[in-house]
Amino acid sequence: MRNHPFSRPFVVALAAIVPAAIGLLPSPQAFAAAESVAPLVAPNSLGLPDFGDLVERVGPAVVNISVVQERAAPEAGALAEDPFYDFLRRFGVPLPGMPGMPGNGSRGPQISRGIGSGFIVSADGYVLTNAHVVGAGEDGVESEVTVRLIDKREFKAKVVGTDPRTDIALLKIDASGLPVVRTGNADKARVGEWVVAVGSPFGFDNTVTAGIISAKARRLPDENYVPFIQTDVAINPGNSGGPLFNLTGEVIGINSQIYSRSGGFMGISFAIPIDVALNVKDQIIKYGRVQRGKLGVTIQGMTRELAQSFGLAEPKGALVSNVEPGGAADKAGIKAGDVVLGVNGTKIEESGDLPRIIGDKRPGSEVKLELWRDGRTRTVTATLGEMRGEAVAEGRGEPGGPQGEDAGGKIGLVIRPLTAEEAALLGVRGGIVIERAAGPAQRAGLQRGDVILALNNQPVSDIASFRALIEKAGDRFALLIQRGGARIFVPMRVN
Repeated sequence: MRNHPFSRPFVVALAAIVPAAIGLLPSPQAFAAAESVAPLVAPNSLGLPDFGDLVERVGPAVVNISVVQERAAPEAGALAEDPFYDFLRRFGVPLPGMPGMPGNGSRGPQISRGIGSGFIVSADGYVLTNAHVVGAGEDGVESEVTVRLIDKREFKAKVVGTDPRTDIALLKIDASGLPVVRTGNADKARVGEWVVAVGSPFGFDNTVTAGIISAKARRLPDENYVPFIQTDVAINPGNSGGPLFNLTGEVIGINSQIYSRSGGFMGISFAIPIDVALNVKDQIIKYGRVQRGKLGVTIQGMTRELAQSFGLAEPKGALVSNVEPGGAADKAGIKAGDVVLGVNGTKIEESGDLPRIIGDKRPGSEVKLELWRDGRTRTVTATLGEMRGEAVAEGRGEPGGPQGEDAGGKIGLVIRPLTAEEAALLGVRGGIVIERAAGPAQRAGLQRGDVILALNNQPVSDIASFRALIEKAGDRFALLIQRGGARIFVPMRVN
């Protein structure tokens, strides 16, 4: 229920009216797009798509989900200790716990209510929805979940398991012979294709909205395991967890997020591909939780400048900026500065592909990694550990910092040696500290306090070695720096 640009609403509302000239829409055969399943949508007498048959077919398997959560109320004594509480009290503002105000007696638990959507995936009562719909991840919060069908039957639902990383929850209701959805293949969906969402925006059951797929494989901030489907389907609070259908009536996604500055629909919605959700469901049923492989690296994206610094023709792959000691990558001989180009023959187009591909593997499985190192490719084999928390450094330093003399040679740095105490604290053997950045260094985003550890994978132990490496580096190179607890490569362009 957060209200920020990438909010997670409980979604879908009014359908956008899409004008179309009579006779300009494709024929029903074109809508099939070589699918073996016949489409349920055809142009009506006005040449506009008619979703009536589709909704009639799929509607019974879509459910409304209501959630009641009980939270412990803050103690009156805790409120009184709040400095802001004391400030308001001094100015005579009536507050709970004051004479004549409610809240003087014992404070009972606070009850909050929420709504969402879901859909039935098995006739014996398994239901998929979003983890945030059922309050997953909220410590100390008990949720009572009720599932209501289109025929008005209600069932208390058991939360079988949740996976906050993908925002998927699996519920179970005590019923049989239920209507179920058919699942499709999200990979075959095309940008520009019509899609339909069914859900409960603002509690209005089985509301239908339609739109098109705007983009595929979207990677959102702090989301490394879901290649989202972006649509322009109207999504509003109450439809989170509801299904996204293609024109053959197959579920290809679960409506999960919107981009909004107001908390309401603004034309950009995101759905979790159904294959991601089904994998989570199967693991929860089989193992009781989701298990993911772990490589044990910190990665960052490849920019064109970084690619040129490492001698790559294209900015593809995932750049390794740090390797976890004793992890799968460390044991396989992977080093900081390696660029992962592929996993088991699957190319890594963007850095975000690597966590998702590795996360889909079972812990203990072996993977063959194609690496770029020292101007050539090589292949290593790694045995994956189990995911607990993979760090990803974006490597986007913001320009800034004070001006200074060009004491760092041609790149504009004021630097000093790293003390033994600082090195021990950071867990490094050597390096230099940036005191001020100007010119090319400032434009690249280097900041005061950054510790330079390497230049083009060559270790920097002191100022003399740093100056010598700069003189040999040419006009383009990459610096490995440590900023806080993260290590990232920063591409440098002198001219």
